[in-house]
Amino acid sequence: MTGDETSRFVRLRVEMVVEIDDAGKLTGAALGRIAEDERMPAEERAHAEAAVKEDGAEALAYLVDPFDLVSAVPGIELTQASWSSEMVDYDPDSPDWDPDEDDDDEDDELV
Repeated sequence: MTGDETSRFVRLRVEMVVEIDDAGKLTGAALGRIAEDERMPAEERAHAEAAVKEDGAEALAYLVDPFDLVSAVPGIELTQASWSSEMVDYDPDSPDWDPDEDDDDEDDELV
């Protein structure tokens, strides 16, 4: 690709850690979202309901949709998305939770 040619595609990476402070509300909202999905087959619905009742991370994954994050952004179209969630042991003071751990020194330079 030359300097005159640039890709129109951008990979947007977002990583968040959230705290579940009301598991009942989270589970209820996820079950509501599953119930509203008319296209979900009955067998898949039963599996999804069981999963969100057992695991807050699964419940969150049913509620967070990448399309919702970018649907109102003008001039773009979501072409592909994937996401996952998992329960983690979080310690904000641990060096393992450095939010800039993936940054290279070159990325810190202003252009």
